[in-house]
Amino acid sequence: MAHKHPACIQDPNKVQRLLLRSQEAKKFAYCPYSHFPVGAALLTGDGKIFSGCNIENACYSLGTCAERTAIQKAISEGYKDFRAIAIASDLQDDFISPCGACRQVMREFGTNWTVYMTKPDGTYVARTVQELLPASFGPKDLQKMQ
Repeated sequence: MAHKHPACIQDPNKVQRLLLRSQEAKKFAYCPYSHFPVGAALLTGDGKIFSGCNIENACYSLGTCAERTAIQKAISEGYKDFRAIAIASDLQDDFISPCGACRQVMREFGTNWTVYMTKPDGTYVARTVQELLPASFGPKDLQKMQ
């Protein structure tokens, strides 16, 4: 397990449930081109979990990452307050890390929520969105232009 971070979920059972849901979501990945399945589980402020997987397309640029799938599912059901997201893959030697596009999408919904980057053995590293995307551009930056 990783160090305790102020934004982390304090209940170890909730963390394990979120990690398990990300691993379960990975099973549904549609990745016939990369053969790199990824799952994500997003925890809302009121405790609801939305899962997502990566979905590839023959037109490569139209593929969607697991993290964005989970976030879009939550948004489409009216949720915008996020507490944490867990990401799972089959990488053995490294913790799975969100791509830059996913980091920016996460940042749209705040900087002080936790990203749990996992390995298949259940270990993880926890970072805030702010730590993963420092000096980021967000909704308030657009207000500066008005």
